[in-house]
Amino acid sequence: MGGAYSSDLRVRVIRAVEGGMSARAASLHFGVSINSGIRWVRQFRKDGRIEGLDRRGRRASRLDAHEAWLVELVAKNTDITLEEVRTLLKKRGVVASIGLVWKFYDRHDFSFKKSHARRRAGSRGRGDRQGRVEKGPALP
Repeated sequence: MGGAYSSDLRVRVIRAVEGGMSARAASLHFGVSINSGIRWVRQFRKDGRIEGLDRRGRRASRLDAHEAWLVELVAKNTDITLEEVRTLLKKRGVVASIGLVWKFYDRHDFSFKKSHARRRAGSRGRGDRQGRVEKGPALP
């Protein structure tokens, strides 16, 4: 994603439109997208603002309201899966995808790794290797 356009460019597009050029023509002339030029002119006419909105920071997550409960849940039960967390959230009336739950815990520096010792989350079809080998008669 590219950065924001400069204020100088916004001013030039708006001045060109105020001077009689259409927003579409001014946008093409200055090499910006037509939608951007139209939005800038509309915003200027609405409230006189030329500057763009500050886009820093992140949007609040619907899970932020349940932060303490979610952190405590994983602290008490370290073997819980994201799907289990999602199911518990659903019981509390919060609909969340696996991705949303993962992003929440990633932001709080929790990780859900496969644990070989617990033998969970392994690939299907791979069981105990020793049990798969059949012993036949001894070779002469």
